[in-house]
Amino acid sequence: MTIKQGMKDGIPIALGYHSVSFTFGLMAVAGGLKVWQAVLISAANLTSAGQLAGLDIMLASGSMAEMALAQFIINLRYSLMSIAVSQKADESMTVPARLGIGFGITDEIFALAVGQHETLGRRYMTGLIITPFIGWTLGTLMGAVLGSILPSFVVDALGIALYAMFLAIIIPPVRVDIKVAAVILISAALSCIRYYTPLKGVISSGFTIIIASIAASTVGALLFSKENK
Repeated sequence: MTIKQGMKDGIPIALGYHSVSFTFGLMAVAGGLKVWQAVLISAANLTSAGQLAGLDIMLASGSMAEMALAQFIINLRYSLMSIAVSQKADESMTVPARLGIGFGITDEIFALAVGQHETLGRRYMTGLIITPFIGWTLGTLMGAVLGSILPSFVVDALGIALYAMFLAIIIPPVRVDIKVAAVILISAALSCIRYYTPLKGVISSGFTIIIASIAASTVGALLFSKENK
């Protein structure tokens, strides 16, 4: 498979990323970041949940340790995805190529890659990553630029798109398995406890993400674990 085929397959992902990163650009500039800073974050990370959590930590003047731990927990799944993709790699996947492709692995790119019946070559994976990367970075640039010139009430209205994105992520699995809803509610409850109690002045938003993620995942693993048949 060629780089051209990979870029073509990545177009739908790029279009979806564009709208999400547009909102990130708006939020980053609204929080006080410069346009180039917002674009640099997207170009260097390519992770929606990680970037949004990182943005909250930066705006709250969180520590580097807090940032590192939050990113580790949120993006840990990409390590497993990269390992799975590597099992389908052909001989063109040298170590430098694996490192570069590992940077570009996201949920959607992983799903499309492992769904291929053929082995995955360096050229195809490069193309599959390039198009979404452009969509993600360009969307951030457009959102940041518009966020710096549009009235604040318009920026706030457009920011609603971010919450719509998260709802679109969690509603489908909840409709299939009610146990997913229980894990989500646990995480949401922990966040609310921190926000509406004196703990807000003790626990930062970054550590709230870490605590809620670990606690909800642990409860879900203990109560709703699946037995192998």
